[in-house]
Amino acid sequence: MFVKMKVLARYILVTAAMLASIAGLRAQELKCDVEINSTQIQNTSKEVFNTLQQAIADYMNTTKWTDAQFSVNEKIECRMYFTIKSYTDNLMQGDLQVQSSRPVYNSSYTTTVMNFKDTKIEFSYQENEPLVYSETTMESNLTAILNFYAFMIIALDFDTFSLKGGEPYYEKAANVVRMAQSAGESGWKAFEDTKNRSAVLSAFTEGNTSGIRAIPYNYHHRGLDQMTLSVDKGRAMVTQMMETLKKVFDTAPMSVCLSMWKDAKLDELVNIYSKAGQTEKDKVYDLLYAVYPTEQTRLKKIKEEYKDF
Repeated sequence: MFVKMKVLARYILVTAAMLASIAGLRAQELKCDVEINSTQIQNTSKEVFNTLQQAIADYMNTTKWTDAQFSVNEKIECRMYFTIKSYTDNLMQGDLQVQSSRPVYNSSYTTTVMNFKDTKIEFSYQENEPLVYSETTMESNLTAILNFYAFMIIALDFDTFSLKGGEPYYEKAANVVRMAQSAGESGWKAFEDTKNRSAVLSAFTEGNTSGIRAIPYNYHHRGLDQMTLSVDKGRAMVTQMMETLKKVFDTAPMSVCLSMWKDAKLDELVNIYSKAGQTEKDKVYDLLYAVYPTEQTRLKKIKEEYKDF
C-alpha cells in the first residue's frame, strides 16, 4: 500500500508541476546516497575525501532543484559513486556512477531508471570548501557536474510519470552544459566524446534520438505500473517500447542512450518475460539482440529462465 500511494503521489506531483510553478511550494526532491572511493590514492590524508563526500551529499540533498512540492516519501532515490583515481594540487580525476530508481505501482518492486558511468570526472576541491548552488553562473566544475546529474535524474523520473514530463529539467541540464562548455571544462565538449555529458543530454533532446523520450513513460507507467492489474497488458506495452528502442538504434546505433537503457533495464527485461509465451519471448529476444548483439548470453535468459517478477 505504501508503494502504491507513493507512486500515485508522484504521478499527481508530476501533473501539478506541469500545470504550475509555485515558488512558495519549493521543497527538496532528491534522496541521494553519495560514496567516495579513494583507495587508489596513496600517501594522502583521507579526510579531504570524507569532507568531499559529506559536502556532495549535503549539496544534493538540500538544494531545491524544482518548483514542485515533494513530501519526504516522494523523494527520488538516487546514488552517486565516485572513484577518485588521481589527486594532485587539489585536482581530482576519476569516474562517477550515477543511478536512480522509482517504485512500481502497487508492488514492493523498485525499478532502475538511470544507470550511467561518467569516465570524464575532473574537478578542483580543497578540504572543507563550500559548494555553492547557482542556476545562472558556473560556480565550479564540481557543482556543474552535480547540477547536471541532478537535473537529468529529475528529468528522467518525471518522464516515467508523464509523457515528456521532464522537459523543463532537460532545459535546465542544457543550461548547465552551455555554461560548462563556455568555461572550457573537461567532459562537456560537443562531439568530443560519444559518452560525455554533452552526448548524454543530446541523446535525450536531439531529433534523431528523440524517440527515446517516449520510452520512460510507456515502459514504466503504462507498462510496469499496470502489471499488478494485468501482467499481459503491461508486458505488451513493454514489448511495444522495445520496438521503439530498435527504431532509435536504426537511426543512431552509437547513441549513448542505448547503452544507458541496457545498463538500467536488461536484467529486468529477463524477469519481465520469464512468464511470457514463447512467441513473445522470441520477438523481444530478436529485437534486443539486434540492438545488443554482444549481450547474447544475457539475452538468452529471456527465452530460458523463469523468475518471479
